[in-house]
Amino acid sequence: MTIDQQIVWVATGFVGQAFFAARFLVQWLYSEARGKSRVPNVFWYLSAIGGILLLSYAIHRKEVVFIIGETTTLVIFLRNLQLLKPRAKQ
Repeated sequence: MTIDQQIVWVATGFVGQAFFAARFLVQWLYSEARGKSRVPNVFWYLSAIGGILLLSYAIHRKEVVFIIGETTTLVIFLRNLQLLKPRAKQ
């Protein structure tokens, strides 16, 4: 692997971590604005984007523990995004 490829993968890991960390900042600011703890919809989008990037990085690094952890949480994040979509009336 070239140095450029290594830089891209490390950057992918850092960007994934940034998305993942940003979700807590967003949730905190959202809750402060309302005076009570709340989770905005964007929290789940940031979680999923961060999770996908971190899972990609973990797969690239071949880190099994990290892969299993990211896969498990990504399923939860994607399910929450699915629950945000309005249901069609039956």
